Amino acid sequence: MDSTAAPTSTTSVKNIPHLDPPLPYEPLAGTSGGGLPRVALPSGHAAVHLTRYADVHKVLTDPTFSRTRANTDDGPSFLPMALAPEFLITLDAPHHARMRSVVAADYSSAAIAKLRPTMDTVIDERFAVLRAEDRPDLFRTVLDVVPATVNCRLLGVPTEYIDSIRPCGRTVQMGSADDVPTLMDHFVKVYDYVTDLVTGVRPTDADGLVARFVAGRDQAEPPLTDKELVGILLAAVVAGDQNTLSVLAKAVYTLLCAPDLWRRLVEDPGMAPRLTEELIRLIPLGVSSTFPRIATREMETADGVVHVGDVVYADAFAANRDPDVFPHPEIIDPERSGERHLQFGYGMHHCMGAALARLEISALLTRLARDFPALALDVDPESLPWDQGILLRRPTSLPVRW
Repeated sequence: MDSTAAPTSTTSVKNIPHLDPPLPYEPLAGTSGGGLPRVALPSGHAAVHLTRYADVHKVLTDPTFSRTRANTDDGPSFLPMALAPEFLITLDAPHHARMRSVVAADYSSAAIAKLRPTMDTVIDERFAVLRAEDRPDLFRTVLDVVPATVNCRLLGVPTEYIDSIRPCGRTVQMGSADDVPTLMDHFVKVYDYVTDLVTGVRPTDADGLVARFVAGRDQAEPPLTDKELVGILLAAVVAGDQNTLSVLAKAVYTLLCAPDLWRRLVEDPGMAPRLTEELIRLIPLGVSSTFPRIATREMETADGVVHVGDVVYADAFAANRDPDVFPHPEIIDPERSGERHLQFGYGMHHCMGAALARLEISALLTRLARDFPALALDVDPESLPWDQGILLRRPTSLPVRW
C-alpha cells in the first residue's frame, strides 16, 4: 500500500478491546537539554522519548547507544532488576557479535522453516483435543501448548520443562515489581535449569539446539563459556515460548474480534504471512517496546538533539504507528507495503527468534482458517482475563465455538 492508496480494511486496532497496553511510563513536563520530550521510567530515571520511525530506527541501528551501560542495578529500566550481563540483549559491540555468531544460522528463516512439519504435527494433536472438548478454550488447549512444545523440540529440551520450569519463565517475563523476591527466586530456578542443560546435568536431545550450541562453542573467539551459553539459551528457552505465545494469542484474539478480517483469511489462507506481519507491527509484546539505552555520542533527530549521557527510550511501538511511514497507521491492512516494522528491533539487537515467531503465528492462522472457518469467540471480549506484564501481555482464555 503506497502513501496515496486507500487501505484494504476498515478494522482499527482501537476497536479491539484491551489490545493496546497502558503506557509504561509517565510523561514529564518540559524537554531535555536537547529540546526533546521526556518520560519517567518505572526505575525513576528520566529518558528522552523518541517516537518517530526515522529516529527510533537510527537509535536501534547505532551501536553507540549502549545497552550495557543501562543494564546496571541502579540503571534505567522498565524491570525491577537488572538482567544477567551475558544476555545478548544487554551486550554492546563487539561482544554481542562474538556470541551471536555461534547461534545466528540456526535461527535464520531457512533453518526455522524446517520446523513446519513438526509444528503441523503438534497443531494436529491439539486441534483433536479442542474438537473433543465440551467447552473448548482455544488459548488453553492450543495456543498455550503449541509454542512451548515446538520450542522444546527445537532446543532438544525434555517436555517436563513445560510443567516444572515453564511457570517460572512466565513470572520472569511478567516482571512484576510487586514481589521482587518471588521474581528473583523464579529467575534463579530458570537460570539453574538452563545451566543444568548446558553442563549436561540434565539430558538434552543430541539433535537439538542446546547440544548444537554447546558443541559449537569453539566457533567464537575465545570460545563461549558456560555462563555465556546459559545467557543465550535462557532467552531461547523462555522467550522462544512466552514471547511467541504473547503475540500469537493477541493476533488470534484480534481476528476473533474482527469478523471481516477473519472472513478474508478464511477465503484466502495464503494471506496469512502478510496478515501476520501487519498484526506483529501493531501488537506490542508487553507494555514496553524496547529496552532503554544510554547515548555515547550526540545525535540529531527530527525534533532536537540527543546529548551524550542521555537515557533514551526509542519507542518502537509508537514508531510502528508513525503516520508519515505507515498511512492510516491504526488500520489492520494485510496488503500494506513499505518500510519494515520495528517490532523485532533492528540492527545487532534484532530479535533472534523473529523467524520462529513469524512461522508459528502464520502457521496457526493458516490452520485455524482452514480447519475452523466458522470460528468465533463464545464470550464477550470485554470479559476475558489478561496477563498484564512488562515483557508479556495477553488474554489467558479464549472460549470459542464453530
